[in-house]
Amino acid sequence: MTNLIELQDGKTEEGPDGVFRTTLSYGAEAMLCHFTARQGATIPLHNHPAVQSGFCIKGKVRFRRGEGDDQFVATAGTSYFFGPNEFHGAEMLEDSEFVEVFSPMRPEYAPS
Repeated sequence: MTNLIELQDGKTEEGPDGVFRTTLSYGAEAMLCHFTARQGATIPLHNHPAVQSGFCIKGKVRFRRGEGDDQFVATAGTSYFFGPNEFHGAEMLEDSEFVEVFSPMRPEYAPS
């Protein structure tokens, strides 16, 4: 468990291509992650048991929700939410930066 971490001290990992995640503070109940992503990068449609709440700091991201045509564009100042096991994905329309909270924490995002 990590209670305090500075962004510049966090371990940044890439995946998928062009998407960079730095896991910040977390415990069993919740996890905070910082993301930067290059224009054109995509996050494939996926789901997970954790709820996901995010906030776009800068850039422009097209999110896809579910397996149909439900989508929205997040820009600086936009917050968003995905429920547990809700399918979602994203396409970076510009270089972007955002933070997301997952609850419960996502073990695969815990720094190794």
